[in-house]
Amino acid sequence: MSVEQAPVQRADFDQVMVPNYSPAAFIPVRGEGSRVWDQSGRELIDFAGGIAVNALGHCHPALVKALTEQANTLWHVSNVFTNEPALRLAHKLVDATFAERAFFCNSGAESNEAAFKLARRVAHDRFGPEKHEIIATVNSFHGRTLFTVSVGGQPKYSDGFGPKITGISHVPYNDLEALKAQISDKTCAVVIEPIQGESGVVPADKAYLEGARKLCDEHNALLIFDEVQTGVGRTGSLYAYQHYGVTPDILTSAKSLGGGFPIGAMLTTTDLAKHLAVGTHGTTYGGNPLACAVACAVLDVVNTPETLAGIKAKHERFKSRLEKIGQQSGLFTQVRGVGLLIGCVLSDAWKGKAKDILNAAEKEGVMVLQAGPDVVRFAPSLVVEDADIDEGLARFERAVAKLTQG
Repeated sequence: MSVEQAPVQRADFDQVMVPNYSPAAFIPVRGEGSRVWDQSGRELIDFAGGIAVNALGHCHPALVKALTEQANTLWHVSNVFTNEPALRLAHKLVDATFAERAFFCNSGAESNEAAFKLARRVAHDRFGPEKHEIIATVNSFHGRTLFTVSVGGQPKYSDGFGPKITGISHVPYNDLEALKAQISDKTCAVVIEPIQGESGVVPADKAYLEGARKLCDEHNALLIFDEVQTGVGRTGSLYAYQHYGVTPDILTSAKSLGGGFPIGAMLTTTDLAKHLAVGTHGTTYGGNPLACAVACAVLDVVNTPETLAGIKAKHERFKSRLEKIGQQSGLFTQVRGVGLLIGCVLSDAWKGKAKDILNAAEKEGVMVLQAGPDVVRFAPSLVVEDADIDEGLARFERAVAKLTQG
């Protein structure tokens, strides 16, 4: 028997929520595959994917099954005990990657927090407290905790919260010479997103990542890849480091890992993991059975040759149509990205207006994202149907035509 719930509307947000978000004017209430319905029953095609989270779309049968089975079995026991889904998930991740050890938490920020703490701890234990400096890139994004937001290279997110964590510097992305000039024997870690997500869907050059790997080795620094957005099939490889052929010392994963259920993971080697001995780091909910059961199901679907090949094919389908729309409308000059993380770079006339394009798209029944003010971002389900791609891009094309023809 369902309990009658009080009706709520978008206006309630402004009454009861902290005003740190500015959500859309409609409220999605139901999703299936790559389609979403709002309170009025209007149907939209979802190319936003909950910001690269809904790896298998909405209510995928395999995930619903995993969650409900686990929900009827065991929800939470804390890390005073271990649990079967967490161990199964750790095995899957270790078997599929360079890693030998996994640490589970609840978000991308937490996985990066763990990675940065591990890097500092390793350097502290092996070389002493002087070796604590972290080098990140300009315009990077690594989370919203005080540590991760300080490592992130966007001062607009870290200013105004008191003294920042020290020992962090930022160099331009994809600039190996700048990294070479900055790195020293005091550097404990270099942190790189293989594709910069939030700041505009900017893929790294292979030579840049190879050079960073070499510099880290020369200076006894750890190479950390933030794969929160690029991980779990997003690029058409299970992790983007595999796409590039460059192996980090520590990798962080979240977003798509849970397919919509909150979970994060930090992956590393046995040799490094031992520096987080009992009591050095922890989390109450991390590795809880619900999240891990769902993540296991996500990996079982995503980490197959068929799904990964499909992602590459879907990339081409998106890219060719988007390039055509860009050429016809003059709205964007470049379509970049890898797999199903795609950015349309706005032309000079439309710079700064990504939000306007989001709003126009929504009016035509398609949900897209922005990556900064100058890039429209697509991060759809990794198993989005070709028919949904075509219909969604037809809607997007209509939105662009209305916008550009004024």
